[in-house]
Amino acid sequence: MILVINDNIALHWRRCYLIRDGGFVVPDLAKLQNIIDVRFEEVSLLERALVHRSYLNEYQGKNRLSSNERLEFLGDALLELVITEMLYLHSPPLTEGEMTRIRAALVCGGNLALVAKKLHLGDYLYLGCGEENSGGRERQGNLADAMEALIGAVFVDRGFDIGRGFIEKLFVSELKQMVADKEATIDYKSRLQELLQAKRHITPAYRTTEAVGPDHDKDFVVEVLLSNVVIGRGSGKSKHMAENAAAQNALKANNV
Repeated sequence: MILVINDNIALHWRRCYLIRDGGFVVPDLAKLQNIIDVRFEEVSLLERALVHRSYLNEYQGKNRLSSNERLEFLGDALLELVITEMLYLHSPPLTEGEMTRIRAALVCGGNLALVAKKLHLGDYLYLGCGEENSGGRERQGNLADAMEALIGAVFVDRGFDIGRGFIEKLFVSELKQMVADKEATIDYKSRLQELLQAKRHITPAYRTTEAVGPDHDKDFVVEVLLSNVVIGRGSGKSKHMAENAAAQNALKANNV
């Protein structure tokens, strides 16, 4: 059995997928290992990290796979541990508040999805037909979950030291950038919302006006509105970052 797909998806699958297991279309895991620069001793762990629950719901009993949820749970904890260690060892030392803000920004779903896109991880997910055809390969939650599951799989297969190195390689550049620009890690969205609820008992709304660039490297432009009036604009590499920048712009412009 082969999934029914449109022409665009078919082109993508010819590039990233193989056909085996009695006609099932499956990711080319050799290509993915080249991208992430990790060679798995037990490739089934890598495969499991890519399995979305929707795939099992549609093909239950027809394959030997299980979902990536357990690996995601493990990867989430390991990612936070290694990022915490990286921040603690940073020179010059960071304050507890700075470490907390930067860690939250690095491990949030939006940022994990960005990292996953740089690895083209969405191209290799096992998805059910409905999830596939509704844009599941680009869905932030799917990408973030798969990123955490991949981290968990690397740790289980290759051990703690290689797992730590994998995380450091993926996040060190962004960590340094966030340390250099600590203001970018401040949660301006929460500040703006708290201020508006205290002063006017109203919640701001956000609207994406632009999304430019390839899927793995988009730039977003967002407006924040109060009663349908634009009070701030911002841009960023994810919708969350752009919304935070828009909230910062509104606060600095004193538009509240």
